[in-house]
Amino acid sequence: QVQLVESGGGLVQAGGSLRLSCAASGRTFHSYAMGWFRQAPGKEREFVAAITGWSGGSTYYADAVKGRFTISRDNAKNTVYLQMNTLKPEDTAVYYCAAQSAIFATAQAMRTVKGYDYWGQGTQVTVSS
Repeated sequence: QVQLVESGGGLVQAGGSLRLSCAASGRTFHSYAMGWFRQAPGKEREFVAAITGWSGGSTYYADAVKGRFTISRDNAKNTVYLQMNTLKPEDTAVYYCAAQSAIFATAQAMRTVKGYDYWGQGTQVTVSS
């Protein structure tokens, strides 16, 4: 089982940057695919970005964040990151980190909420205009 703790959220002006971190427990972090999702008030949780397990050779992004956000992982630190640049007010949401065993993490599943078994508690990101 994996426990996930997000950090790095906060209040930022439009056009600014934030880097979210997600620290995972356990000694098998490298074998998990990792994802970031977000949920704005009154909306469903939506996919933001994902990275495959092991060396993280493949990454996936929602169209809304492509070119602005970058997901990466440091297996030595059991941590996955989400670098968010050129932030917009519509990026305001609670951001969640998620993990799934790489055995079950298909490219399609990694873009879905149901594709992950483990979730963090979330971190608030607020972008002011």
